[in-house]
Amino acid sequence: MIDIQNQPDFRKIPIDKVGIKGIKYPVKVMDKSKGIQSTVAEINMYVDLPHQCKGTHMSRFIEILHLFRTQVSLESLTNILQDMKKILGAKSSHIEISFPYFIEKKSPITRVTGLMDYNCTIIGSSDNASNTDIVLKVAVPITSVCPCSKEISDCGAHNQRGEVQVNTRFDKLIWIESIVDLVEGAASCDIYSVLKREDEKYVTEKAYNNPKFVEDIVRDVAKELMDDPNITWFSVSAENFESIHNHSAYAYIEKDASPE
Repeated sequence: MIDIQNQPDFRKIPIDKVGIKGIKYPVKVMDKSKGIQSTVAEINMYVDLPHQCKGTHMSRFIEILHLFRTQVSLESLTNILQDMKKILGAKSSHIEISFPYFIEKKSPITRVTGLMDYNCTIIGSSDNASNTDIVLKVAVPITSVCPCSKEISDCGAHNQRGEVQVNTRFDKLIWIESIVDLVEGAASCDIYSVLKREDEKYVTEKAYNNPKFVEDIVRDVAKELMDDPNITWFSVSAENFESIHNHSAYAYIEKDASPE
C-alpha cells in the first residue's frame, strides 16, 4: 500500500511540533506517603518534522505510549523522549502529561478526612543533542483575604478563592506534596474538601487574621523556592478570583535559581 506520509514535500517549510493531543491514558505517579498513586492523564506528544517530509506517523505515538506504560519518573520520561526521536526519526521530541493528583487532608479542628485534587502537568522535551528538560507544574487552590479591605472596613473584609501555580525545574525528585504544602503555607488559609462548623470558624478566623495580597503570596512562595538548592528555575503566579470585582487580581515571578 502507498504510504502518503513518506512522500516528499516541496514547500521547504519545517514544522516545529507535530503529533497527537488529548490522549486519555492511565498513569502512575510518585506518592510521598503511599509510594505510588494511580490516576488518569491527558497526554500530548510531538516531534519536529523536516521540511522535506510530508507527514509524521501518528499511530507510532500511541505505540510508543503503550510500550511506555510505567510510572511517571525522570528516568521514564527521558526514555520515552529518546524513543520518540529514534522511532520517528526526529531531532527533537516533546511530551505533556496533565493529571489530577489526590492528597488526603484532614479538617483543622474535627480532623475529618477528605480528598483534595490538585491539577498537575509534567512537560518534557529532548533536543538534537539529547539534552532533556523537565518542568513540573502544580496548581494549588487557596483562600485570600484582602489586607486593604480589612484595614478600611468597620467590620469584615472581602475574601475569595484563588489559585497559585508553581512551575519548577530541579536537579532531583521534587514531591508534589512539598509544593502544595509550600503554597498553602503562603496563603491566607488553605482550602479543604470537608469542613464542619468548628472547622469553618477556624478557617474563617485564620484567613481574617492573615490577610494577603497576590503580591504577598507570590513573594512568599518565591522566597521559599529560592532557598531550596534543588530548584534550578521556577515561576510562580497567584490569581485571586475577586469577590467584589468582575476581574481577577494577578501577580507573577520567574527566576533562575541556579548558583551564579
